[in-house]
Amino acid sequence: MLFGKKTTYVSEITQFIDELKTKNPKLEESQRAGRALLWDKEPLDLDKAAREKASRVAQQPYVYQSH
Repeated sequence: MLFGKKTTYVSEITQFIDELKTKNPKLEESQRAGRALLWDKEPLDLDKAAREKASRVAQQPYVYQSH
């Protein structure tokens, strides 16, 4: 066995991704912008969340009752 011998095999998926990045150099930047828009959120303010929870009015057990 030859340890340390590097193979030159590149999978079809890796070739496809490399080719896609070559054709569209701004691909990663647009992916990061999309992620920031949908997933990256600001940290929660725990004090504000506690105040909002404490200030809620309790809902009646049966909301359609008009008494």
